[in-house]
Amino acid sequence: MTIVKYQNQWPSLFDKFFNNDFEGWNRDNFSKTNTTLPSLNIKENKDSFFVEVAAPGFEKSDFKIELDNDLLTISSEKKLSNEVKDGERITKQEFSYQSFRRSFSLPELVNDEKISAKYENGILSITIPKKEEAKPKAAKVIDIK
Repeated sequence: MTIVKYQNQWPSLFDKFFNNDFEGWNRDNFSKTNTTLPSLNIKENKDSFFVEVAAPGFEKSDFKIELDNDLLTISSEKKLSNEVKDGERITKQEFSYQSFRRSFSLPELVNDEKISAKYENGILSITIPKKEEAKPKAAKVIDIK
């Protein structure tokens, strides 16, 4: 998938397939507010791309997925809960369910009308089908007369 012209916050889905160095690791994995972005996996087969976002502790209703001019944006708004019961106090808090936003530029070969998503067991899964003309075709044997 293609990248939006030098905007590192919107990497192409293909970037990590071809670039395995650690350059920009800190920039790509932490937001400007020093909060961790959720990790993700991107897979592909002949029919679709699959994006999996590791986001445990969220609810399905916390997510928003938008597609605008081939830019797929996954975001979540989650307030950090400091709720304590009477007589309790927080002595250490490591849970970090914070808001995030990740965007990816999609190639023209995807069927954006059929993108689907589900959230199950802490994983947000997005299926991005390819258009029929983008799918590999079987080799055709031509009969010689």
